Amino acid sequence: MARLTQIAGQKMRVLVVNAGSSSLKVSLVGADDSELASRELKASAARFDADGLKSAVRAMEPIDAVGHRVVHGGARYSASVLVDARVTAYLRKISDLAPLHMPAGLEGIRAVRRLMPRVPAVACFDTSFHSTMPPAAATYAIPERWRERLGIRRFGFHGFSHAYAARRAGELLGLPRSKLRIVTCHLGSGASLAAVEDGRSVDTTMGFTPLEGLVMATRSGSIDPGIILWLQRHERLSERELTDALDGRSGLLGLAGTKDMREVLDRRSAGDERATLAFDVYIHRLRACIASMAAAMNGLDALVFTGGVGENSAPVRAAAAAGLGFLDVAIDPMLNADIKDDGEISAKGAKVRSMVVRAREDVEVARDVRLLLG
Repeated sequence: MARLTQIAGQKMRVLVVNAGSSSLKVSLVGADDSELASRELKASAARFDADGLKSAVRAMEPIDAVGHRVVHGGARYSASVLVDARVTAYLRKISDLAPLHMPAGLEGIRAVRRLMPRVPAVACFDTSFHSTMPPAAATYAIPERWRERLGIRRFGFHGFSHAYAARRAGELLGLPRSKLRIVTCHLGSGASLAAVEDGRSVDTTMGFTPLEGLVMATRSGSIDPGIILWLQRHERLSERELTDALDGRSGLLGLAGTKDMREVLDRRSAGDERATLAFDVYIHRLRACIASMAAAMNGLDALVFTGGVGENSAPVRAAAAAGLGFLDVAIDPMLNADIKDDGEISAKGAKVRSMVVRAREDVEVARDVRLLLG
């Protein structure tokens, strides 16, 4: 407690730890939200280069607090919490809700705690931002026992990315989020949308796990649950086999044989039929889900693209917008092709403002840490 009291009044330098299935990124965020330093390490099977992590952390000292981005908070945690044995035990218990991410997140907590045992560490949950969804958006039409006793509901993910993108869009437009109805499109290896009204998430495309919603790099997105039952009955597939297929061998990879949107676009331009189908399926689902997010807010003021694909793929943005004219979405081809940083790509006269925002999840994590500790 003395350590917390000591740093509460300071301008905290927060080490943000973002552990994924294939990488571990650590970044030092200053009190003004600037990124003071960052380092990305390769990872495999939730294992990192211990010496590389130690070197990166030591180079960033002094560090006042640590914020760990954790994908799933489960039914227990709807806000950031100090890390302790009880928290990590619960997170291990729910690891199968996000098998690509949770083991890596837990290993990141363990590895950094060994390096800095006396520095307060906070678990910051991607699901927290979506805890404001109304019951109509968060509830599945399933048996009551599943909902009440097992806690099955729609949680949503990529919360820090959606929160930052919506806040940054308001800053760029010179309008408070309370005046805006925003659909944020986090398009990366994993992908999801959020309907952000008055600064709060009121709907999103991911649900109980990060598998629901959009077509992704290796994840299927939403499919008819009857497919699962049929495969269990006729192909005798186990839970492990189904998880491996839907999480790791579906999406763009299942359709085109590659999980890289850049390769899909290159092959599509060359007339490749598989790549063309993959792109068309991806865009079809993206347009439909953007429209559903707008419907959740009874309208749309701004459409924001973020994440690796959202930030860097002009063809994806153009194709998505091309099917949304009925929502008054239109983007300028020149602006869309040339944008290099945060900014607007709307066509002249478009009622809905279209934007690109560079993802800064670390900023939102650091803000959560300061809020909790300060």
